[in-house]
Amino acid sequence: MKKTANEFYVEIFTPADFNFTECLVHLGRSPQENLFHLKDGRVTKLLELEGQLVLFRIVPANGALRIEFPLGTPSVKRQELAAAYVREWFDLSTDLSGFYVMAETDPVLSEVVQRYYGLRVIGIPDLFEALVWAVMGQQINLTFAYTLKKRFVEQYGEHVVYERDHYWAFPSPEIIAELPVADLRALQLTGRKAEYIIGIASAMAEGHLQKERLLQEPDMEQALLKIRGIGAWSANYVMMKCLRSQSAFPLADVGLHNALKAQLKIDRKPSLAEITELAKNWEGWQAYATFYLWRSLL
Repeated sequence: MKKTANEFYVEIFTPADFNFTECLVHLGRSPQENLFHLKDGRVTKLLELEGQLVLFRIVPANGALRIEFPLGTPSVKRQELAAAYVREWFDLSTDLSGFYVMAETDPVLSEVVQRYYGLRVIGIPDLFEALVWAVMGQQINLTFAYTLKKRFVEQYGEHVVYERDHYWAFPSPEIIAELPVADLRALQLTGRKAEYIIGIASAMAEGHLQKERLLQEPDMEQALLKIRGIGAWSANYVMMKCLRSQSAFPLADVGLHNALKAQLKIDRKPSLAEITELAKNWEGWQAYATFYLWRSLL
């Protein structure tokens, strides 16, 4: 822990190939995002850490990210948890050298990787948030998915006010587990999606569904597919963004198809068989290949 003139902060070092500015492009893709604020190249976010709401701000420094606490210095344990969250959020522990070597000569990836070099897969470290977001995003466009999330967070999440801005924390599974389906339908979620989200919340609140257990599963995809409401796309999305499986591959993703169409300069979306063939060279790095292709659409 270090101290500026006015406040304490934690500093975490970043890999040489990390590009915070590129990561901000992804974070800024929707004006409806309400789980963090972007301003002047900084990210400010609210989390519940050990039962306490902690507001922190991420500031780029020379070869590091500085984590400041504008509402007061939390306990050392909570500072460590905030730092761990940031490391996972920006995937700072992954060595990307193998990905870059592969992509350098890949006919699909070479251009996008050169253009967005230093981008990391921006994750969703909280399993409940990742699962809810995956369910919300099923079979609708991204704009409406963000609208649903904004309503959900502001209806059931906690918040703090700092310098006249509202900062929201994602709702807890314990809160959502107690809701009737009608309450979520009032947000314009379908009845099925409302049932899925409440079911997931109940499983997590009761301890039946845990991130730590999923990480120990020999086949994470099959474990996720057992959850009501989670299909192949959602399972691979959660594996990619939360469980950090570099082999996760949402094969049927519409954004992936559109990005490949543009990169291949063809007048149609590639078939699933064609995508599978293209991805053979990406083995072990399908998640990063997908994320870089998504970035090309912004």
